[in-house]
Amino acid sequence: MWLLIAFIAVPMIEIALFIQVGGVIGMWWTLLIVLMTAIAGSYLVRSQGLRELGRLQQSFSEMQDPTEPLANGAMILFAGALLLTPGFFTDVVGLSLLVPQVRQAAFKWARSRIKVSSFKVNTAAQAPRKPRDQVIDGEFEEVTADKKSNQTPSGWTQH
Repeated sequence: MWLLIAFIAVPMIEIALFIQVGGVIGMWWTLLIVLMTAIAGSYLVRSQGLRELGRLQQSFSEMQDPTEPLANGAMILFAGALLLTPGFFTDVVGLSLLVPQVRQAAFKWARSRIKVSSFKVNTAAQAPRKPRDQVIDGEFEEVTADKKSNQTPSGWTQH
C-alpha cells in the first residue's frame, strides 16, 4: 500500500515543484539545475560508492560484519537512482542519502526494526569438505591406424 502511495505522490510532488520553481526562476534555469544535480550527484555517488566498496572489502578481509558497508552501498546506489531521476524532491532525498550522518541514522533505524538471529563467517579452510564419489560412465572403441588407408588426415588430427 505504501509503495502505491509513493508511486502516486512522488510524481505529483515533482510536477508541482517544477511548476513552482519554473514560474519563479524560468524554464531554462530549472532545467539547468536539474541537469547540474544529476552531474554532481553521479560524481558523489561514484566517489562515495568506491569508498564503501573499499570498506566492504576490508570488512571481508578482516572477517568483520559487512552489514554496515553493504547497507551504506545500497543507500548510495538508491541515492544515485534518485539523483538521476529528474526532479527536485528526488534530488533532495538523493543528496540527503549521500550525507554519511543521514545514512548512519537510517542504518540505526533499520537495524532497530530488523532482528538478525545469527551471523556466522566460515572460511574455505573451516568449511567441511564432502568426499567426491564421482563415476563417469562411458563407452570406448580402440582405434588403430590403418596403413593402407588413402585418406588424408583432417586438420584436427596430428600427423
